[in-house]
Amino acid sequence: MGNAKVIPVNPKSLFLPAQERWIKDHSRLKLMEKSRQIGISWATAYAAVERTAMAGAKWDQWVSSRDDLQARLFIEDCKMWAKVLDLAARDLGEKVVDEKNKLTAYVLEFSSGKRIHSMSSNPDAQAGKRGGRVLDEFALHPDPRKLWSIAYPGITWGGSMEIISTHRGSHNFFNHLIREVREHGNPKNISLHRITLQDALDGGFLYKLQKSLPSDHEVQAMDEAAYFDFIKSGCADEESFQQEYLCQPADDDSAFLEYDLISSCEYGADESWDVDLEQAKRRGAKLFAGIDIGRKKDLTVMWVFELLGDVLYTRKVIELKAMTKPNQEKVLWPIMALMDRTCIDYTGLGIGWGDDAQAKFGQYRVECLTFTGRVKEELAYPVRGAMEDKKLRIPYKPEIRADLRAVTKVTTAAGNTRFTAERSENGHADRFWALALGVHAASSGVMGAVYTPMNFRFL
Repeated sequence: MGNAKVIPVNPKSLFLPAQERWIKDHSRLKLMEKSRQIGISWATAYAAVERTAMAGAKWDQWVSSRDDLQARLFIEDCKMWAKVLDLAARDLGEKVVDEKNKLTAYVLEFSSGKRIHSMSSNPDAQAGKRGGRVLDEFALHPDPRKLWSIAYPGITWGGSMEIISTHRGSHNFFNHLIREVREHGNPKNISLHRITLQDALDGGFLYKLQKSLPSDHEVQAMDEAAYFDFIKSGCADEESFQQEYLCQPADDDSAFLEYDLISSCEYGADESWDVDLEQAKRRGAKLFAGIDIGRKKDLTVMWVFELLGDVLYTRKVIELKAMTKPNQEKVLWPIMALMDRTCIDYTGLGIGWGDDAQAKFGQYRVECLTFTGRVKEELAYPVRGAMEDKKLRIPYKPEIRADLRAVTKVTTAAGNTRFTAERSENGHADRFWALALGVHAASSGVMGAVYTPMNFRFL
């Protein structure tokens, strides 16, 4: 079953060679830069169970995951390995590990008396704990440097610290650690591992994957080259593919917004952000929107914010493509009726949009902005400022992140600043400019919109 051409050295082994090397490396500090979804966290769970369950085990294990869901999934993998290895283990469920800060962990206890504690990303949960550390998706934590600073002292009296992650930008502390190893003499004595998607495929990953998938799954028909192209085609853009699957950190020096800055403003995986706007208006919500106009190649994007205190919370992101203006209006006009203020891209096709919107809703509730170089600069910097001040909340979606990363700031020979973005299948940074227009709309203040119930459905 399956068309994989590369057969693992030992087809019956539970682990591929790169996974085995990681498991068998007992260094005090070890770090893995990796592609997504190649089984490293799964292999790490095996190693954690093995060393915690053995007779005479000395240390508990403290695992930091990206979020609560990942923390639960890691402990589920540990339970699975305990069963496979026929080890006595007791699931203690969710336990409080820090009463003061109300922090909890999912706990698995072994007959050795030692435990694996799997927690979400709050660095404070690591404080004061002795024993081994597993810091999973390290670069995706809100503050990787702080997490290292708090977790590292916990292995003073023994145990190891394992760091596992894909990259998140060249300025991230994760990449700083890797560069220390490769370029600055490895002062921390870190054992460094690296597995790209290509490395995994060369080691037999596709063979293993096809063995675990249903016989009618589309991946069964692929060889390694076809699977590589299949994964690449699903990524938001080339930068995302290089970073997520080939261990090449995105260049934060060329992009206007760094990955760490973007991620610090993103909603958590378990946070609900998309709301019923009619209900929000009935409760008195202050709503603002930005609309970037597109027609054929580019998207029309409407970004809706709710202002709570001095923080803008994203409540809807509507993306329309290859739709006529009348059909787009059927979607967007009812939503604009709920907004206190909307800012519209008044460039090219946007001129007709802006004129019609002001005629329908009034010039005080609809502002039209022509995208000159100066206007783009005046729109872009407040977005960055709001992110730095933690006054902006946005959803995590690969397409949104790719759009935010696509915007670059270029200084011309004359000393002028230009904001540019290459056009791709993902658009032309349309989501970024819709967001920026929404931030601008909110900065103009509430104009006293009156809520009028309307019969419509959001798409």
